[in-house]
Amino acid sequence: MSDLIATLRWLVDIPSVTGSEDRIATGVAERLLPVWDVKGVQRIGNSLVVGERTGRPLISLYGHLDTVPEQEENRGSHEEGGRLYGLGTSDMKAGLAVMVHLLEDASIRNGAYDVIAVFYDSEEGPFNENGLIDVLEQESWLKESEFAIVLEPTALRLELGCNGSMNGDVVFRGEAAHSARPWLGDNAITKAGGWLSALHEREPRVEILEDLEFREVVTVTRANGGIANNVVPAEFRLNINYRFPPSLTVDDAKVRLRSIAADADDLRIHDAAPAGLIPEANEHLVRLEHLLGGERFPKQGWTDVARLTELGIPAVNYGPGDPALAHRVGEWVRLADVEVAYEVLRCFLGS
Repeated sequence: MSDLIATLRWLVDIPSVTGSEDRIATGVAERLLPVWDVKGVQRIGNSLVVGERTGRPLISLYGHLDTVPEQEENRGSHEEGGRLYGLGTSDMKAGLAVMVHLLEDASIRNGAYDVIAVFYDSEEGPFNENGLIDVLEQESWLKESEFAIVLEPTALRLELGCNGSMNGDVVFRGEAAHSARPWLGDNAITKAGGWLSALHEREPRVEILEDLEFREVVTVTRANGGIANNVVPAEFRLNINYRFPPSLTVDDAKVRLRSIAADADDLRIHDAAPAGLIPEANEHLVRLEHLLGGERFPKQGWTDVARLTELGIPAVNYGPGDPALAHRVGEWVRLADVEVAYEVLRCFLGS
């Protein structure tokens, strides 16, 4: 395999769990300094902006440096059967490796576009702690990008837009009593049973936008209730994760979620990320779509395409790696796909 795969293994073998990205940011900066010099490698905390403005049309690339926490089974990288296994292989160090090699490619540096790459930290953490926030605030000229590509894993598919994401505490309240005499109280956990059962049977709501099918889904991801084995629980609290289509604003989504949780005693929304918009007619999108055979797909998960399109930057998702493998113990990426992603974007950016 090529040096591209060696770069991927190097990146995977640098631990970079959210909050611990200093080492990988330093490594990428040192790798690219000989190519871009100090003027072309700017560090903002543990994020990097690499490239130079020369007045050519601006196309920007984005990739997060961090991973979710490691587990014993996915520490370090190993190659087997044309795949590279290890934490972050798909999400999203394969995309980072492609970005590094694109920046090192002389045909792209001397091509028709100013190609700027943003390597940022803390994407896997809370929405409001994402390192891209500081980058976009300090380097506001990035909003001048004619087109942006987020190299999150898409299995080499061109994915447009993305669902928004919202989390809230759904609360059911009852009355405590001795578990030997439950009729003297009101069990908050079993009180939630009907609502939970209906939610379990709830089918995703499908919405078609620009011929793309987005699915609105509501998922309970955590639950907590009760204080002792012999006490009727007086409160039952569940975290609900809501994914909403690009047709809804955050305010619209809050109204929808409150309707869905109407049978509960309380709903406390504690974070919300907007959906990513589908770019309007754009010559760069047309070119990339043509290179990929004319097919386009919706992004069911959330990516920073949402943050970019909110600022008016036409942005899409495209990268190596399977999104279904993200955050899983057996995470891997097909090595041939990393090569394909590089060649597609090299052709796209070098034209």
